[in-house]
Amino acid sequence: MLVIENIKLAFRSIFGNKLRTILTFLIIAFGIMALVGILTAIDSIKASINQSFSSLGANTFTVRNAGIGARGQQSRTYPIISYREAQMFQQRWHDPSNVALTQRASMVATLSSPYRESNPNVTVMGVDENYLRVMAQNLESGRNFSQQETETAANVIILSAEMASTLFPGTDSVVNQNIRIGSIRYRVSGVLEDRGSSFGSSGNQVLIPLNNARRTFSSSGNTIINVWVDNAEDLEAEVEEATGLMRVVRKVPPGFENDFDVVTSQRLTATVISEIQYVTMAATLIGVITLIGAGIGLMNIMLVSVNERTREIGISKAIGASSYMIKMQFLTEAIVICQIGGALGILLGILAGNGVSILLSGSFILPWNWIVGGFIFCFIIGLTAGLYPAIKASRLDPIDALRYE
Repeated sequence: MLVIENIKLAFRSIFGNKLRTILTFLIIAFGIMALVGILTAIDSIKASINQSFSSLGANTFTVRNAGIGARGQQSRTYPIISYREAQMFQQRWHDPSNVALTQRASMVATLSSPYRESNPNVTVMGVDENYLRVMAQNLESGRNFSQQETETAANVIILSAEMASTLFPGTDSVVNQNIRIGSIRYRVSGVLEDRGSSFGSSGNQVLIPLNNARRTFSSSGNTIINVWVDNAEDLEAEVEEATGLMRVVRKVPPGFENDFDVVTSQRLTATVISEIQYVTMAATLIGVITLIGAGIGLMNIMLVSVNERTREIGISKAIGASSYMIKMQFLTEAIVICQIGGALGILLGILAGNGVSILLSGSFILPWNWIVGGFIFCFIIGLTAGLYPAIKASRLDPIDALRYE
């Protein structure tokens, strides 16, 4: 068959000039690697986001100030959710023990122990005694805050595993050790389980009793309400009930829009991933531009090949090869070069993209859609880049080609 013969001739030509072949493969490979690698990395980030937010629990939703984290979606400023409003919500909820109240006390705190001092980027969260259960966080060692400690604003603290190892390197037991936030001394009551370094992890976050945070730190006073639902199937119904209760607490008039947000982990995941779509589009554009550059490089190399093989083309035409056969020969060669370079680029792209996945403590991803798309892109680039050189070769006059030196 003509196609098989053209493929054989393409391989013969490819291995006839190894240096040019290697350079051509690398041009295509780096173009495909840029596209597949970036998109694989983005898929890995999306998977990490899904895994991280799902760890918040399908049974949990959050009531928070309207517009927090929603880029450009709010045109007006709504009042914060005060501690008093959050308390009213908790007291009126059908199971107050399933409601946890939190406030962000500081995001630039510095913690110090007798051994070491942290960087000034520690997030201090004020929480109540329900927080760990509602947010499905477990303790590696120690104990949770008691209700009395929360109410009396006791100077106790729960450290993340990363922060405990930073402040107490080589120490077997961190519980009951003393640390300082600024000039205030706290006693460590517990250490959180390590959740890894995935998106949304709280490695530099520590927890103190909510009333202690309100008394010690001059924060914004905005309170976040986290609610645990006993049955995940009742989540939407509970969200509707919470929305109605919060409208009553906030005295929102009938017919007016909510001045607060009720967010589930699924909605939060969808919001974050929708923002990443812009990054995906930009990355795809960068990859396509890189491939266009690779295609231009391939076209130049194919033109050089046509010039070098002018006499060979003349001989082929003299013994009966048609212009169509010459054109298909060079097109096949361009496509074969692109497919081989593309296979190498896809392999490198998968390795590079999964390198990001490893950094995010994610699983190995085999992006079949980008693998198939990569080969299709390579075919299109090979066809486009090889078309002009193939037409030029097919239009050569056999007499002039035979006299070409």
